[in-house]
Amino acid sequence: MKEKLFSTVIKHPVWVALLSILLIVGAAYGGKNLVFKSDYRVFFSEDNPQLLAYEAMQNIYNKSDNASFVIAPADGDVFTPERLEMIRQITEDAWQIPYSTRVDSITNFQHTWAEEDDMIVEDLVLEGAVLDQAALDRVRQVAVNEPLLLNNQISKTGHVAVVNVTVRLPGIDPVTEVPEVVTKVREIQQKYMQANPDISIQLSGIVMMNNSFAESSLQDNATLVPGMFLVVIIAMVLLLRSFTGTLSTVLIVATSIAGAMGLAGWAGLFLTGPSASAPTMILTLAVADCIHILSTMKYEMRLGVAKREAILDSLRVNFQPILLTSVTTAIGFMSMNFSDSPPFRDLGNIVAVGVMLAFILSVTLFPALLMILPVRVKVRKEEERDSMRSLAGFVTNNRRVLLPVMTVIMASLIVFLPQNKLNDDFVKYFDESVPFRQATDFMQDNLSGMTQLEISLGSGESSGINDPAYLKVLGEFSAWLREQPETDHVNTLSDTLMRLNKNMHADDESYYRLPDDRELSAQYLLLYEMSLPYGLDLNNQLNVDKSATRIIATMTNMSSNELIQVERRIQGWFIANAPDIEVEVTGPNLMFAHIGQRNIQSMLSGIAMALVLISILLGFALRSVRFGLISLIPNLAPAAMGFGVWFLIDGQVGLGLSVVAGMTLGIVVDDTVHFLSKYLHARRNKQADPEAAVRYAFGSVGRALWITTFVLVAGFMVLSLSSFKLNADMGLLTAVTILIALIVDFFFLPPLLMKLDAGRVEAPVDAAEKESETVTATVTAGEQHASN
Repeated sequence: MKEKLFSTVIKHPVWVALLSILLIVGAAYGGKNLVFKSDYRVFFSEDNPQLLAYEAMQNIYNKSDNASFVIAPADGDVFTPERLEMIRQITEDAWQIPYSTRVDSITNFQHTWAEEDDMIVEDLVLEGAVLDQAALDRVRQVAVNEPLLLNNQISKTGHVAVVNVTVRLPGIDPVTEVPEVVTKVREIQQKYMQANPDISIQLSGIVMMNNSFAESSLQDNATLVPGMFLVVIIAMVLLLRSFTGTLSTVLIVATSIAGAMGLAGWAGLFLTGPSASAPTMILTLAVADCIHILSTMKYEMRLGVAKREAILDSLRVNFQPILLTSVTTAIGFMSMNFSDSPPFRDLGNIVAVGVMLAFILSVTLFPALLMILPVRVKVRKEEERDSMRSLAGFVTNNRRVLLPVMTVIMASLIVFLPQNKLNDDFVKYFDESVPFRQATDFMQDNLSGMTQLEISLGSGESSGINDPAYLKVLGEFSAWLREQPETDHVNTLSDTLMRLNKNMHADDESYYRLPDDRELSAQYLLLYEMSLPYGLDLNNQLNVDKSATRIIATMTNMSSNELIQVERRIQGWFIANAPDIEVEVTGPNLMFAHIGQRNIQSMLSGIAMALVLISILLGFALRSVRFGLISLIPNLAPAAMGFGVWFLIDGQVGLGLSVVAGMTLGIVVDDTVHFLSKYLHARRNKQADPEAAVRYAFGSVGRALWITTFVLVAGFMVLSLSSFKLNADMGLLTAVTILIALIVDFFFLPPLLMKLDAGRVEAPVDAAEKESETVTATVTAGEQHASN
């Protein structure tokens, strides 16, 4: 079957090329269906418990997705007539933002006070009001002393203000809804910054974060993918010294990417931050197949073999190792289907399809292109073989030292693996060059963080929120929550009720406390709600039957571990003080905090299953259970060592890194399989002893391995430059792991083989296999001479 395929490709290269391109065009046409989904909810599966809890709370209360204008005058004073008027105008214009349902600022805050027997409710800064110094002092006094405003819409010193816009995205067309909101928000930002050059207006909030996911990924595709192509092209031209081979490889890479992304479109997948990085991974992985085929072909041509026979021989020698590494790589990426996060599942599936497409194209379209295009190679002794021969000599001569030394080094790095902390920082998903990150960091430093916890307190009965016992718990918990060191602001109904109670007692400060009468509390709320303008009601705090209230706590931007600790303290407070209250704690940041840990657990299951499949596959392919088990060490150790190195680099393992072990498992197998297959070929077909077999393996495949490693590391290092931390960390750790894999396969695996395989006799292959491999004699003749 293989011989028939090879023969067809060699005899009819033009037809093979045309048919391959035609099929790829058909697959790639599905790319028109690919759209980018920027909602952070895409990171969570539909049955994710934290997402279900969050969506349930969003359905009970108003949506809390928002965009924030962070306003900072250069002179540090918000309370001037001009600045307050500008904030009022921004507040008014913000109602024109698509899907906006509420706009909050210090100017439209519904300030209440008593006037004889009446309670007045009106905007803190009225339109057209004359703001003399006395009026400005009054506005400042109210704003910086009102718990609902302080550290929410105004800073303690009055130097930074925020206009917060709540939006309710329909979710009908998420591809256009977020950009539509962001476009209008930026239009308002530019309008007022141009009119007020002395004022900085930055943009933060959930909507801006959603948009940053999309913009960062699209920017990566516009810069990193071309950058990786350039790196690959330069590396191949310099290392392989073949323009034709480089051009053919680039075409294979491009068609593999186009085919995989097109099939993803046909399958109805959409792009997200992680899945949008699939082209960069397919790019680097597709190169490896071509380099192995090209290296063997060029080696034979240097020995004087004609191009046609050299290509045919290269296909025969490399078909099984390339097939094996492609399948194991695909299995490694498909283990990402155990991830709890859909974007990483999509990434694994797209790359797995791309890897298999690259294999198919590398044994069909690639040799066809090499047949069609001119390839010139000088018949001469390879200089590169000298370096591999020297390396092989160093390893074999020092095997008794290398084995224990490498074992100690590997163990020393692996011991750091459990020291890593499962942690994520929501805001730090983005590089400091991203405007959203800059705005959010500025808001954290000058006002409050963006981390929000939404806490629903259920009374268990209709209108139960008016029960004095319930209000007592609400007030005590709100006070306790404010005292927590991570808390910047607490939006709670208890503050409103205390203010109303004071207002209804002629603004007597002694009545700034919660009502102790159920009917009185209900009357206060009814009177207040009837006085509120459209869009500023209490629906964001009360459910329909007034059986529960929602507290929104704005916290400092913290890591996932810290956030989970806060959640536990909240739950612990209610267990100790109010066990009868129905408590639900949720929020986007908390969702991300939990999914990282869930992802680690699910990925461990995926890696375990992938290991079983790869072990079985290697055992069959190598026709040896013993060598299948031996291969597990160099296949597993690099990922463990990589995470050990990561502890020394960062020490924090988040959502993006939780999939690296499964992802690199398949890639790392490439080095081991190629080295072992050449080693066993020498042992079985040449009756070489272990030392000679190691020298043969270095001579026949060593150069291809270090070239592919260089290209893969360079490619993933380009990905590490991403402004999206999930992709950047994933690229860096993957590059480190692949580099470690080569070191392990060059300096640990050979001494291990010589130690465990000494004195054993490998049975030769059967006649059928030997016949199919006779062509390798030409390839290996020069290498055997090198080993001698």
